[in-house]
Amino acid sequence: MSKLKYYYDSESLSYRKIERKKSDVIQYILIYLFGSAFLSIFFIFLTSTYFESPKEKALTRELENLTLQYDILNKKIEDAQKVLSNIEERDNAIYRIYFESSPISDDKRKAGFGGINRYKKYDGYDYSDLIKESNRNIDVLQKRIIVQSKSLDEITKLALEKEKFLQAIPAIQPVNNDDLTRIASGYGTRTDPFTKAKKFHYGMDFTAPRGTPVYATGDGVVKRVDSRSTGYGKHIRIDHGYGYVSLYAHLYKYNVKKWQKVKRGDLIGYVGSTGRSQAPHLHYEVFKDKGRINPVNFYYGNLTAKEFDELLKQTSLVNQSLD
Repeated sequence: MSKLKYYYDSESLSYRKIERKKSDVIQYILIYLFGSAFLSIFFIFLTSTYFESPKEKALTRELENLTLQYDILNKKIEDAQKVLSNIEERDNAIYRIYFESSPISDDKRKAGFGGINRYKKYDGYDYSDLIKESNRNIDVLQKRIIVQSKSLDEITKLALEKEKFLQAIPAIQPVNNDDLTRIASGYGTRTDPFTKAKKFHYGMDFTAPRGTPVYATGDGVVKRVDSRSTGYGKHIRIDHGYGYVSLYAHLYKYNVKKWQKVKRGDLIGYVGSTGRSQAPHLHYEVFKDKGRINPVNFYYGNLTAKEFDELLKQTSLVNQSLD
């Protein structure tokens, strides 16, 4: 029960009870509610503007951490791009040139990222530009890695093929220098030992004692081991692939059979003087695409520069051949 309140009336010199009107009560209540609402709104505005809640602080820290992680990610992408650029440069400037393959253009390495906005789904976020740039860099890097990986697979195949090619072509002398008496005759116009007429000599004559070992000059398959070719006597032909065939004539005896696979340096026969021959020697020829070529250009495999220069001098002499 509310207490009664009185006031002193100076005219009647007595205390009178204070009477409250309903309108005044309602007015007081409204003022109180309005003031409370205003203070509440002001407090919320003040705290939201100048103070963070624990949840907001956690979200802010998380956002800062994500931004930092994006920066670190972009730095790693840049480092990876530098390493990949170095590999791409060596791929184009060294590997592909060595294996006689066309370089891969930058347009081909980075193709497939023009046209439509493929990152539109990242629009509308506070850090949309950062997210889109990171995704674009990752996609470009991934594309370049795929292209480079395929390129290295191709280089590996080319290297294996190149290794096979280098092992196959005739690249050594068929007779060791220690076993040679001399280089009797080279490739070119020479005097025929029987007719004494000038005649083109299509091979090289290595003078050596009867029974001197003769070696395969490159990897290949023995295609002929017979004496059915005019003038060559007992001879061997090895198919090296890539259009190369080597021929070893006037042999004393064989050390291989037809269709046998041989490696460079394998013993295939022995020096003799069979067929159209004036003295024991090995007549050696090299064919490329069915045409005879000068064998002297294929002795880089077992001769020093000095020995090769001496060989060139000897083979350039216009003398008499032995067959």
